[in-house]
Amino acid sequence: MKTKYILLLIMPFFWSCSKVDNPDNYVNIPIDFKVPSNFPPLVYDLENNLLTEKGFELGKKIFYDGRLSSDGLISCGFCHIQENAFTHHGHSVSHGVNNAAGTRNSPPIQNLAFQTAFMWDGATSHLDLQPIIPFTSPIEMNGNFGNTITMMKSDDEYQKLFKIAFTDGQINSENMLKALGQFMVMVTSSNSRFDKYRRHETGGTLTQEELDGYSIFNQKCSSCHATDLFTDNSFRNNGLAVNLQVNDVGRFRVTELAEDLHKFKVPSLRNIEKTAPYMHDGRFFTLDAVLNHYSNGIVNSSTLDPSLNENEVLGISLTSLEKTKIIAFLKTLTDNQYLTDKRFSEY
Repeated sequence: MKTKYILLLIMPFFWSCSKVDNPDNYVNIPIDFKVPSNFPPLVYDLENNLLTEKGFELGKKIFYDGRLSSDGLISCGFCHIQENAFTHHGHSVSHGVNNAAGTRNSPPIQNLAFQTAFMWDGATSHLDLQPIIPFTSPIEMNGNFGNTITMMKSDDEYQKLFKIAFTDGQINSENMLKALGQFMVMVTSSNSRFDKYRRHETGGTLTQEELDGYSIFNQKCSSCHATDLFTDNSFRNNGLAVNLQVNDVGRFRVTELAEDLHKFKVPSLRNIEKTAPYMHDGRFFTLDAVLNHYSNGIVNSSTLDPSLNENEVLGISLTSLEKTKIIAFLKTLTDNQYLTDKRFSEY
């Protein structure tokens, strides 16, 4: 019994790499997803898409498969690189098929199961539907569901995985999107030094400079970057000068409400040290530049967030020392376990 118990503990570490020769005799194993104790409640409905080992494995295979794009090269993972918290580090805007350039920066993929809307403009509110947007975008993947499903039906590994991952065993767009949803739910970052500090765990010691930065952050930044997810899931105009060549109208593109003009989703700050460049269009390449924008670069407009124009004073008052301390704190949000977790990597 003791040997059997040990094997049960060890086996989950290998499931993402396992191969199934006979899917008819394989029993798919549910994944017990646990919400970190310092996180807000889960938003994603696990009952509608039960997490399983093979569902996750299928989702990962799809995520890294360039054959989904029209040129056979651009996978989801092309613009979402794990070591950079699944961002396209160094690229102001995403690049897609035939090296076409988009207009927005690739956002990080982390803790999506706790969020209420996706994309910079909130174009969808369901995680399983989010991949449709980049998949079908002519300047991102330019994918076609019919062609992709045909490709999957002719692939031996896809045939096995779909058969095991879903009770109906069907290779179709619904199951494809559900598998991607399972992968994205699992891609959770919750083991930074800050998390360990919050949970009073070993390795959670913060320096005085970092604690000072946390205090300043709570005073001046946390109304938007709220909870331990560091976002309140809202859409706000943060005073960026409008790039007239692009004139990205933000949330207005979805709602067509005047009050949503130039509002974008408040991003999470987790792993922010690794996700440059910043803002919806990747215009800032350093955290110093970001804080300088908030302290003295705010542009007023009719939809500017009220928190950035209090008592007719634009911006957030920040001294050089306060900026240094805030950045020191933000670096405690780097989760090296997440950035190197083999479960999420392509190879």
